[in-house]
Amino acid sequence: MNPYRSLPPRSFWRSAVAEPEMLAIGPVWTPKFGIDPDEPILTAGSCFARHLGPALLDEGMNWREVELPPPGLTEAERRARHYGAFSFRTGTIYTAATLRQWLSWALTDDTGPDEVWRDGGRFFDPYRPSVEPDGYDSAEEVLAARRSTLAAMRGAVAGAGCLIFTLGLTEAWRDAVTGTVYPVCPGTVRGTFDAGRHAFHNFTVAEVHRDLDAAVALLRAANPRLSVVLTVSPVPLTATATGAHALTATTYSKSVLRAAAGQLAQEHDHVDYFPSYELITGFPFRGAFFAPNLRDVTPAGVAFVMRHFFDALDPDRSTGPTATASDARADAADGGDLYCDDAILDHYRAGQVPPAG
Repeated sequence: MNPYRSLPPRSFWRSAVAEPEMLAIGPVWTPKFGIDPDEPILTAGSCFARHLGPALLDEGMNWREVELPPPGLTEAERRARHYGAFSFRTGTIYTAATLRQWLSWALTDDTGPDEVWRDGGRFFDPYRPSVEPDGYDSAEEVLAARRSTLAAMRGAVAGAGCLIFTLGLTEAWRDAVTGTVYPVCPGTVRGTFDAGRHAFHNFTVAEVHRDLDAAVALLRAANPRLSVVLTVSPVPLTATATGAHALTATTYSKSVLRAAAGQLAQEHDHVDYFPSYELITGFPFRGAFFAPNLRDVTPAGVAFVMRHFFDALDPDRSTGPTATASDARADAADGGDLYCDDAILDHYRAGQVPPAG
């Protein structure tokens, strides 16, 4: 006898991965805890996290958007102003350090720096520069809007049952004066780059784990009932400031995020890891869920990920007919480029001029 004789088929590569048809691989996730569909669920994170809220609503779960759009906006205007994307109107949160930063401002006495960027007579928030694409009338309006978001975050965290956070990047730009972390490099989406003040940093596994652990501690101090599901975005880096090839830089970032998230999940009963990254990028899936730019995840890919998520939470759930591999590839042409803060970096290739605004 040895321990391997009693393992189930899902523990072996041949029976779990090599032999099943590509889209029949699974179940790949065994949840550590249930998620009550009636309990408020919060989502935040990188661009891929934008898909989660609508999918949760479609499934009849209680996804919370805590800052609702004012009446009269068109769908395009709501999207441009980041309504309906995440639970919090923070814009994309790519790094664990930025999540920790926002939660610290919302849940402690530290409300953050009063830095505001001015551009063409309009005022912008450096920590969510694209949330109001036309900016504000004054610096005070910027800070007041941020305080409103922080208050909404406090209330949402206090009453939520679960937060799903999607990690996206390890590369970030920090303010050498205040120590804060920007969502994107100043001078790209907005602002002016200052080489003496804005410093590049590529987070390590230890640093990501430290920031995630601190973020979870802040959440649990505000709401001891709150559980956290971590996942890693399958979307590659748009650009890297490391000097490395974009492929190896992406591999580094995703490996670091996966390792840190997995370690934290091993350490805490109230933290789990869901493998959306593996379901899209794993080589058994042959890149079928990427659009032709090899970056955007197609609607079929999103549906595939969410099917695994919901089926694991409710094994008796009826999912309807299973898509085929050819269906997934046919859908690839429909992969739209959801607006992401870091997507603008692609316009800087070979000195290209980015679009205005």
